[in-house]
Amino acid sequence: MDPTPVSENLIQAPGALLEAELDTLFSVSQILSRSLDLQDTLKEVLQVIGEGCGLRLGLVALLSDETGNELFISAAHGLDVEAAGHIRYSRGEGILGLVLERGRSVILDEVARERRFLDRLGAYAPDKPFIAVPIRIGSELVGVLASQPETSDDGLLDERAHFQEMVANLIAQSVRLARQVAKEKRDLVDERDDLRRAVRGQYGFSSIVGRSEPMKRVFDQLRQVAKWNTTVLIRGETGTGKELIASAIHYNSPRSASPFVKLNCAALPENLLESELFGHEKGAFTGAVSQRKGRFEQADGGTLFLDEIGEVSAAFQAKLLRILQEGELERVGGSRTLKVDVRVIAATHRDLEMAVEEGKFREDLYYRLNVMPIYVPPLRDRIEDIPEIANFLVTKIAKLQGRELGITDSALRLLTQHMWPGNVRELENCLERAAVMCEGSHIDRDLVLLSGIEERLQPPRPRAASTAAPVSNVDLGDENMDERERVIAALEQAGWVQAKAARLLGMTPRQIAYRIQTLNITVRQI
Repeated sequence: MDPTPVSENLIQAPGALLEAELDTLFSVSQILSRSLDLQDTLKEVLQVIGEGCGLRLGLVALLSDETGNELFISAAHGLDVEAAGHIRYSRGEGILGLVLERGRSVILDEVARERRFLDRLGAYAPDKPFIAVPIRIGSELVGVLASQPETSDDGLLDERAHFQEMVANLIAQSVRLARQVAKEKRDLVDERDDLRRAVRGQYGFSSIVGRSEPMKRVFDQLRQVAKWNTTVLIRGETGTGKELIASAIHYNSPRSASPFVKLNCAALPENLLESELFGHEKGAFTGAVSQRKGRFEQADGGTLFLDEIGEVSAAFQAKLLRILQEGELERVGGSRTLKVDVRVIAATHRDLEMAVEEGKFREDLYYRLNVMPIYVPPLRDRIEDIPEIANFLVTKIAKLQGRELGITDSALRLLTQHMWPGNVRELENCLERAAVMCEGSHIDRDLVLLSGIEERLQPPRPRAASTAAPVSNVDLGDENMDERERVIAALEQAGWVQAKAARLLGMTPRQIAYRIQTLNITVRQI
């Protein structure tokens, strides 16, 4: 409750003044503990001491953070605030500057008698007293609290100055807290910006190594799809870096400042997967002791990456379809429909086309996910990228191990002869094993052989060209043929009629069309 205004006659009595000051101090302490908005709080304090103790036309001037040697008016009551906000007082300039210079209170029985009084605000009565007291945080002077008593000098001016000094001490604590909060906020903003720059550097397109033609096509797709909110389906074998691709899309999109949430759908059983994705209400099942947001809610405004989407059951696919279509969900055990704004990026190494044909994957969900497919080529189809990838991984391993480490040309040549069924993940594991056994500063050919890849070493085989002469009498079941060679041979035997080639391979037309696209086969027109 604000103190009621007091008259001049009442304030002239010392007992009445003391009682008014105590009531006002209590109100000031309440105001200062109520909010962290320093400017509004100070205005309210100045209003209270004016109404409660007759200290009118109050102002608080604080030292500028920029120079630390100049006072600016931070809050005022009964004054033209806009005009006051542009006024500055340097050390020794005016009465406020005098307090800053001397470091102690200035008490004037008639303000006009002081030659340093500048009257820049044009609001103070020249024949009335004026009190200006320092605001200190410890021994550091950070500002000045000034006011003009309503009454002429009545013998209680020192008492009023003492009261104003007590108010200044209370204000100092709020100034200290506000500055501490502001500094922490600046530090957090700086840290956030540093982290964003680091994340963008880590997950930018430049972090995806590869200059081969298949990877150039992937980069072109990434740059285009990152601009929009389109659902993306990343296809490719295990270990090709599908999660890295998803991260690059998110952190180079307009949603990069919002959450990027990941979930491996194959890592959880179906009963936990629903709770993990959609969240649950308290008491929804045994162990649900509190309400919990699911991954979709956590990713609201950002991106949700669903890895191994081909592993979810048919029953769960129907629940997933609703949120992809409508952007709506209900927590497990809840009845309230929640709206979310989430971009979905899914990934799988499975043949979803075959799963659709076999009835294991919903066709409508397939088309909902397959809006923008991106095919990540296996490492064996971009052999020319292996030296660059290997050097990148060795640098990464060296940083983790805290030492200088390189790789020899002979080791790189050996790596390019391997077929890498485990793709980049297998390559990284091989190099890490070699680094562990490396006592020097370079991984050589012998260390690569010791890492175990010699058991799977194969001479590079010539890749069948789509423009080759027609193939006849080729055994399509030959285990020595890779998949690309087998598909091209079937197409050649079928006269490049895809439906006929599909029958030769025991596939559907949709499946062979998928193989032609993922294996980068140029279809001949005959």
